[in-house]
Amino acid sequence: MDYHNKLCTQIRDLPRSGIRDFFELVIGRSDVISLGVGEPDKSTPWPIREAVIRSLEKGQTSYTSNLGLEPLRVLISEYVEKQFRVTYDPKTEILVTVGVSEALDIAFRAVLNPGDEVIYHEPCYVSYSPSIKMAYGVPVVVETREENQFALMAADVEKAITPKTKIIALNFPTNPTGGIMPPEELEKIAALAVKHDLFVFTDEIYCELLYDNRQHKSIVEYPGMRERTVLLHGFSKAFAMTGWRLGYACAPAPLREAMMKVHQYCMLCAPIMSQIAGIEALKMGASAYEEMRQSYEMRRNIIVSRLNGMGLHCFNPGGAFYAFPEIRSTGLTSKEFALGLLEKKSVAVVPGNAFGAAGEGFVRCCYATAPDLIVKAMDLMEEFVNEVRK
Repeated sequence: MDYHNKLCTQIRDLPRSGIRDFFELVIGRSDVISLGVGEPDKSTPWPIREAVIRSLEKGQTSYTSNLGLEPLRVLISEYVEKQFRVTYDPKTEILVTVGVSEALDIAFRAVLNPGDEVIYHEPCYVSYSPSIKMAYGVPVVVETREENQFALMAADVEKAITPKTKIIALNFPTNPTGGIMPPEELEKIAALAVKHDLFVFTDEIYCELLYDNRQHKSIVEYPGMRERTVLLHGFSKAFAMTGWRLGYACAPAPLREAMMKVHQYCMLCAPIMSQIAGIEALKMGASAYEEMRQSYEMRRNIIVSRLNGMGLHCFNPGGAFYAFPEIRSTGLTSKEFALGLLEKKSVAVVPGNAFGAAGEGFVRCCYATAPDLIVKAMDLMEEFVNEVRK
């Protein structure tokens, strides 16, 4: 059978995840220090796990409403109001999803018609462009630059807007750079969205993980933005709940309803066990993640200092748990650097071009790992850099 010509062209022509392709090389190697996988090194806090154990003992293993458990949606509404200073009705404006990835996917599918354009920024998480294409939209890349600490500049966004533009997609703090948005640029992008009558999808998954006493600001808070914004958030990063696959979307009722239609046919509902975990997580609030956040800030300081010390220029990321050093001075491409470091020193990082062409010349180092392993990895990386430069 000619599978190539029988497959959906939208799917057939998508590239595999650059992150996952690289880590196929790491699987099964116990000697590798990984600075690659973007997840906390801590287990989900015990009170969250305990709440789910109790629920399983009670036999709570059923489907839930397509929208998600109502007590969870109420707590999400309260949490979002506290974090983002915007109120959403838990009955009509909140949808519980299987991670933020599903929320992003169904938001694109609910809004895009074939040929609609979506402006997004690179380097960025690997799913943005494929998700847009799978919804038959057209990805429009705006590059962010190290000179701006990988923030998205409103002037660059404005240049990318055409009559076909329908959505601006944001993710700050950003994976892989740790970049954050200056409020003045965010305000200008909000004004562009209002002026051109655009939707904004804002992925806030790292918003709790900010450093240097920064306070998070979301584009949904600016005048005219609530009616045109889909706010996407979840539990994976701050609450160390990656494997629970629990996220949510907050949006005006007509948008939420459109997303729910896709969700109910392709996913039905998020697992009840994960939703019960989410309830306990939101009851804990900052007490579930503040110690981790402080630990990440300490680790960030270690890794950024060491990277700059070995001559790999690295700006100080304001959020998330990634450092994004420039490796051009070694004379290697991103892939050559990552493969060489893995093969010769058993340290795993991710090539920057896995996150888009704008990431070439950089590598991503996740510092959500034990401080002693970070130090050891930096010692080995420094050896590798010195050997390459000889």
